[in-house]
Amino acid sequence: MTESSAGGAGRRQKVQAAEVGTDILTALAELAPATSLSRLAEHVGMPASKVHRYLQALIASGFAEQDATTNHYGLGPAALFVGLAALGRLDVVKLATPYLAELRDELNETCFLAVWGNRGPTVVHVEQAVRAVTLVTQVGSVLPLLGSSTGLVFNAFLADAETADLRDLELQTPSSRDLQAAMERLRQSHVQSVQGLLMAGVNALSAPLFSGGQRIAGVVTVVGTEPGFMAEPDGEAAQTLLRITRRISTRMGARLGE
Repeated sequence: MTESSAGGAGRRQKVQAAEVGTDILTALAELAPATSLSRLAEHVGMPASKVHRYLQALIASGFAEQDATTNHYGLGPAALFVGLAALGRLDVVKLATPYLAELRDELNETCFLAVWGNRGPTVVHVEQAVRAVTLVTQVGSVLPLLGSSTGLVFNAFLADAETADLRDLELQTPSSRDLQAAMERLRQSHVQSVQGLLMAGVNALSAPLFSGGQRIAGVVTVVGTEPGFMAEPDGEAAQTLLRITRRISTRMGARLGE
């Protein structure tokens, strides 16, 4: 074997070892907070002896750790450091912007992203529809919590302590019981439809964005005018909105469907 071929074989072995190591790290994350060696080996489809060898290397580098009491394995502090660094790079506005443009192009309706600010739901990015008449939704606008589809999504998915004061100020109609029932439906469907709630003749569809830990990170809203945009909660536009928001949430580390 020549020196060059030996070097190539060595590089391939390192790549293969890295792939196995990342498979095991991924499995540790999927089986978090901790798992037995046998369950981990079954999950990755490898012999337990092979998994054990890789675990020892991961433990030595801080990417995995073993509980001395249960002998179960979990992610170590180095994995946490890398994960937090990756999450820190996920700016919801920067990440969602190209998807909002895609959503606008598919529906030809104005789309915007809102995040939770100190005064409530706040518009931070707008993609205007490409048509003669557009809806003016300005960056920086603060929307009502219960008087907009965007606000209703935040109300359903944010912690109660974060929305209680604003909700108490706005809550006149619907009644608290009606609102609670609507929130439960929204938590199941993940899409909120309103017709003319904030402005007569203007309809809207909103859906949440989730980050790792299943926390709401923002809300994407599609707005349009009647009769062209009726904002049916089970219509084609709603399905397109859900498809796009799920892609963004997955990109942000959310594990949907659990």
